[in-house]
Amino acid sequence: MELAPCQHGRITGSGVIDNPIQMQCLLARLQGALSLPARATPELAAMLKTQNITADASATATITAANYAGDEGGIMCRLEIPANEKAVHVSITHLRFDPRLPLAREITAYQKHRVKHLRRHAS
Repeated sequence: MELAPCQHGRITGSGVIDNPIQMQCLLARLQGALSLPARATPELAAMLKTQNITADASATATITAANYAGDEGGIMCRLEIPANEKAVHVSITHLRFDPRLPLAREITAYQKHRVKHLRRHAS
């Protein structure tokens, strides 16, 4: 099923991290495209190892669900990692995607926007 193109608008106001229009559009497209392959960033892989969850950053995992956790959490993904019994929920900003995926550009744009605004709010 093909979704109608989303319009990306600007949201003004200093208290908002995610652009609601961009987030809703991406979340709907992600949910429509599940299951998606993704890789953990090296930082996420290291954190998962400290919790006894084997995660090789170069290994491909599968996103089986995506939800929005509010402005504080952003888009969260249920990640099923091979050789692990438990799935983990991680922010989409801690995942990397094959640039050939149809949603790769939208995901990257969301990640960059979110990280940029998180840094601004931390200052």
